[in-house]
Amino acid sequence: MKRLYLIQGRKEASAGERHDMVERAHRILAAADVSSIDRFDIPGRASGEQAEESGLRPEVERLVPTLQSGSLFGGIVGVVVVDAQNLLKHEGEVIAELLATVDPEQVAVVVVAIGATPAPISRLAKAEGEVYSVKALTERDMMSRLGEMARERRMRLEPAAATALLQRFGSDVGALAGALDQLVAVSGPITADEVVGRFKNRPEEPAYLYVDALSSGDVGTALRRLSAFLTHGHPLVLLSVIEADLKRKALASAAGSLAEFAGWAGGGPDYYPNKKAWQARSSVSEDDLHRALHALARADITLKTEPEPTHRPMLERLTVALARWYG
Repeated sequence: MKRLYLIQGRKEASAGERHDMVERAHRILAAADVSSIDRFDIPGRASGEQAEESGLRPEVERLVPTLQSGSLFGGIVGVVVVDAQNLLKHEGEVIAELLATVDPEQVAVVVVAIGATPAPISRLAKAEGEVYSVKALTERDMMSRLGEMARERRMRLEPAAATALLQRFGSDVGALAGALDQLVAVSGPITADEVVGRFKNRPEEPAYLYVDALSSGDVGTALRRLSAFLTHGHPLVLLSVIEADLKRKALASAAGSLAEFAGWAGGGPDYYPNKKAWQARSSVSEDDLHRALHALARADITLKTEPEPTHRPMLERLTVALARWYG
């Protein structure tokens, strides 16, 4: 049995991807025939109780005795460390030292990380464990997942109802499961009207999905995702995401090669946003890039100087224009 399993997700991982990562951790431990599973969630770097610079935060310190001792009653203890990317530098070093001495016959450890894993833990996982990468969930993936969840409950979802559920809950598998549990008592096929009438929420999804809709010229989807984003996020955050994407598009248009473009943009030639921007570099004209830049600058001024009731209509007009120029 391996000493350590690392499940690595993208920095922009959606709720569905995070759910899959934790589920995979539990499947790994189930295959290891563990006697019990202890889960440790690492708090954000700006949250939780504070510790001395040389010490561990209490939430991290609670992990130490489990890694050192294993089970008092025999069998293998399963340990899931969630959000390991939140470990402080010295905490990552301490936990890596402990993981290097773990007896795999007593303790099975799965580390779940979004984005950058602390380097000592990543090195140990590559040398003495296994590393799994979780891919981005597409809308097709989520539609398939939703169909499976409905069949498990012996429910019939009309295609429009499935689309409406994804529009309401995005890739949040837990929320989708809860919605299906509420609908299971409905007799006959579940319709879109039933979903729309019952659920009014908007999904909290990564902003890059909005940018993807812009890049494909899909005005309807972009407007829907704009509405969902504004339910949970600030307009200026959205503008910063658009600005970063516009900058990447402009650099890709001007570069002579992928390597040169990656050098300008950062992240390397294999960084997915760079590859995507490079492949689409000829789809947006120089004139449209200038138009998008000027529109973005005007939107920034409007958000900072005009009354709040004008912000949403302005962002909707910007969305329509960008989808036309990008698409």
